Amino acid sequence: MRAVLMTATGDADVLQLQNIPDPGDIGPDELLIRLKAAGVNPIDTKLRRNGLYFADAMPAILGCDGAGVVEKIGENITDFSPGDDVYFCYGGLGKKAGNYAEYIVIPSLSAAKKPVGCDFVAAAAAPLVLITAWEALFDRAAMQSGQKVFIHAGAGGVGHVAVQLAKIAGCKVATSVSSVEKAAFARALGADCVINYRQQNVGEALLNWTHGNGVDIAFDTVGGDAFRQLIPAIRVYGDLVTILQVPDDADWKTLRLRNIRVSQELMLSPMILALPEGLAHQADILRQCAVFMDAGKLSVHVSEQFPLADVAEAHRKIEAGGIYGKLALVI
Repeated sequence: MRAVLMTATGDADVLQLQNIPDPGDIGPDELLIRLKAAGVNPIDTKLRRNGLYFADAMPAILGCDGAGVVEKIGENITDFSPGDDVYFCYGGLGKKAGNYAEYIVIPSLSAAKKPVGCDFVAAAAAPLVLITAWEALFDRAAMQSGQKVFIHAGAGGVGHVAVQLAKIAGCKVATSVSSVEKAAFARALGADCVINYRQQNVGEALLNWTHGNGVDIAFDTVGGDAFRQLIPAIRVYGDLVTILQVPDDADWKTLRLRNIRVSQELMLSPMILALPEGLAHQADILRQCAVFMDAGKLSVHVSEQFPLADVAEAHRKIEAGGIYGKLALVI
């Protein structure tokens, strides 16, 4: 099969398309998937540049997100059949082969049926960002209808689906963007308050929006100064969830005084720590999101797609910044 191999850390040119053997026999609880498309995520570029989670796994196939057709099922599988269209987030961290390839073997508990109304490219771009946003907002912050929610980078990969999930939950949503064009995109997704962070202080804008009370939930996808700027703009007993490392100089005194609950979100943990229950929960999230997608309430915006051989160009686009939504590979 064709696959993109990473044989060393470095710039995007370390990714090389090669022919390698097809996957061998599958286990009793596994699926063999013929991939139609794969998502490309910032985590892929970081692993390529800085090293894999599992350092002894070279050469590696990157790519956590995939969508395709079930080719073969293990003997214990009862909920999938050959020919089923599926999407999932599994592999690509170094220990297990990822989705920059024509085939992948995954545990069945990590897969969900693809939304009927969604093509393979959009489906492949969806899992990591959907799971990240869902876990941050629903699992960590216990988001409920009527709350005021702030989401960093509402035109980005995680941000643009987080805005939609918060609106589905019945919340008022504020988000940050960097341009007039991205502001229009965020408003089209349903954002009630759009803040251009190049022109406004995000914390001050949120206090104005909430009449000085602060937001119920702040979802940080940027980190650093952006994290710190949010602290005074969260209500007493509110929630601050981040997908980045909490800054070493975070204002813990104010966080404690205001009883703000700080949570961290890394949707890769079930893969890294080998947690079957975590993988199963994430597949449940994808099943619920598929219902929303088929009902026309939720979508994943793919701003550009590339053939498998051009994955290096996709990496360079992500590293240059300014992406709307997601990028994907067509296999």
